[in-house]
Formats: sequence, C-alpha cells, structure tokens
Amino acid sequence: MGRPGSDLLDLLAQHGVPAKGGRVYLAACRAGPQTASELARLSAVSRVEAYRQIKQLAADGLLRATGGRPMRFAALPPDELLDRWIRRASDHVHRLEQDRGKILTDWEDARTEFDEGDPRKFAVLEGRETIHRFLLKRLGTAERQVLLSTSGVSLPRVIDAGTDRALREAHARGVKVRIVTEVYPQNLVDAKHLSSFAELRHSSGPVMNRSVVIDRLGALVYVSGEEGFGRTGEEQVALWSSAPMFIQLARDYHRRLWIPGERSESRFVDLENPSAATLPVLLGKETVPFQRLKEIAKLGMRASGVREFHFHLPELIETISRQLGREIAGQVEGDTPEKVAKSLSAYYETQTMGHLAVTRERPLTLRVTGCFACTSDSPEIGRVMCPQLMRTVLETRLGQRWEVSKPDPTKHATRGCVFTATPA
Repeated sequence: MGRPGSDLLDLLAQHGVPAKGGRVYLAACRAGPQTASELARLSAVSRVEAYRQIKQLAADGLLRATGGRPMRFAALPPDELLDRWIRRASDHVHRLEQDRGKILTDWEDARTEFDEGDPRKFAVLEGRETIHRFLLKRLGTAERQVLLSTSGVSLPRVIDAGTDRALREAHARGVKVRIVTEVYPQNLVDAKHLSSFAELRHSSGPVMNRSVVIDRLGALVYVSGEEGFGRTGEEQVALWSSAPMFIQLARDYHRRLWIPGERSESRFVDLENPSAATLPVLLGKETVPFQRLKEIAKLGMRASGVREFHFHLPELIETISRQLGREIAGQVEGDTPEKVAKSLSAYYETQTMGHLAVTRERPLTLRVTGCFACTSDSPEIGRVMCPQLMRTVLETRLGQRWEVSKPDPTKHATRGCVFTATPA
C-alpha cells in the first residue's frame, strides 16, 4: 500500500503540478489554513521554494488566501478538485468528439497520395502520364455514361494518348459516350473517328475547359495543359472529385455546350460540302470580290431569268459582325468581362474604331463615341453591327452566352451609343 495521499499526488503531477507543489497542497489539505512558513515546514520544502509554489498554486486555484496578518492559505478540498478535473476531462472529450470530423478531413486533405480506398472527395493529379493513367483506369470502371468536353485543339491528343480506345471499350460495354468539341477542317478526320462509336456534337461556342464526367461518381477537370498554361505540355494539372456539387457543375457545363451544339453528321456535311465561299477583301483591291459576286449573280440571272436578288441586310450585317467579333477576340485579352472590356477599349483606340469606355461593371455597361460603324448614310448599320460584334467578342473570350442591348440610333452623334452586356 502506498503512503497516504500518494494517489492524489500522482494525479497532481499528471495535471502539471510539480512534486514540491503537490506536497505543499497536501500539507494545506491536512492541516487547514496555514501561513506560508508553516506550509514550508509541514511539507519539508525550503521557504523560498514554498513561497514560489504557493504563488503558483494560488494562481491555479488550488490554494486561496484567507485572513489578514499573517496571511494564511487554505486548500481547495480534494473532492472539489477532482470534480473540476472530471468536468475539464468531459469538456475535452466533448470537444474532441465535435472536432473529430474536421481533424480527420484536414488530415486527409493534407495527404498527397491517392488510391482506391482514399475517402477524400478531391485529388490533385500532376503530370501528363499520371493524369492519363488515372483517366484510363476510371474509364475502365464506367458503367452508364461518359461526358467528354474538349477543345478542337486537344481532340487529336485524345486519340494520340489512347483515350479513344478506352472510350470505344466503354461503348462496347453499353456505356453511352457523349463528346462535345469544336470540329473544323484540321481535326475532321479525328472527329469522324470518334463519332464512329460516340455521340459527337460540334459546339457553336469555344470549349474553354476540358473535363470528363464518369457516371455520377466523379469528374476530372483539367486545370492546365497544352491550351496555354504551363511551360510545356507535360506540365498538366487536373482535379478529380467525387463531390456531388463538383460533378453537377461539370455535367451542367457539358450540357450547356451540348444542347445548342450541332450534330456531327450535319457538321461533317457542312465542312465537306460548304454552302458558303470565302471571298478575301484586301485593302486597295475591294472591287475584286464584289466583281466576282456580280459575275455569279449575272450567271444565275442568265440561266434562270431572274431579274433581281433580294438581300436581308440585318442578317448580312450580323454575319459580318460575327466574323469581325471572332477576329477581334483573338487579338484582345482577358478572362473576365471587365478585363475583356478593358482590352477591347484599348483595341478600339489603336485600330481607330472610336472610343470605348466602361461606364459600369455590374451590369457591364459600355459607351462608344466616334464609332466606325455609325456612318452618316446609315446609323442603322452600327445599331445592328456593334451589339453583335461585342456579343461575339465576349462569347468567344469567356465561353458563355451573352446578350448585348441595342443602342438608341438617334443619340449616337451627340452622346454616343450605350451598350449593356449581361450573361444569357
């Protein structure tokens, strides 16, 4: 059997009370209120050390001063001390239970490895080969649907990397594969190859983000790659997530491109049998393409007996505006509406197209004065052309639908034209 009070002395030590301080406290418990010198004698601790321990015990609430001169110190009863420790322990356990989820989540998020048993909802994948191996493995587990969004530039790399084989195998298992991309003459062969086993559509707008949604279990979104981020194509970074909200965002992005997209069969016909011809207009030689138009019209009139042709001018102006907008979008910068508008303002100045100022950011409001399109003969040209041009620039740069208001043509000469741009 240990000496009396040894269990309490051990508990005091476990709670940070030094051995000498514990002896002073036990002496006060046994003898009742005592002076500092009496507690030093009863606990066999030097007077200087006893004073130091008494001061600390009083600060911790284990001793309290009573009486006047000389001052005496009474001990907190052991039962009250034990109750205090029990409450503190209970509070600590309660906090630990409450923080358990956060602690484990923080731990998992801080890890760098990723495997099948990993409970994390997000994982960052770095390097072309790492991303490719991971994607092929995930495609091999697809059971119902794969949604692929990729730019036309990246389409050949989908085939070169062998992703097309994994998609074909998924299709053979009964998995529905849907691909939305940009199809043009340079990647027509690759697009035809993919359309042989997948539903493929041509996006009417730019595909800004490459993503793969596999069933409803996960989505892989490329953060950087060949499209402009990183010093080389090898410096790819992708984010994989099984978080429901993340998956839904990737599905919504694919759907936003897919619904207005053109079916691949129609797109192939348009590219292989174009309904439109390009007539280049060169400065100083503007009459050449229009002379060709005149010759084509004369041939048609001679063969059919038609006396006149009717043009719908607003449609013609919008067609020209969209082409101008796409050309300008390739020369301005910005990944937000405000940055694009600022860059477009500088472009207007350098190209002597007039003065464009951002008068408000939300909603994006632009004022154009001295506009190149508002001619004295027909201000209506500017009324149709400018909104379509700005809309095309915003849609091409930002990858989403926009609406641009038409200005009041009666005020363009005095106050300029005001345009309000809002996401559609």
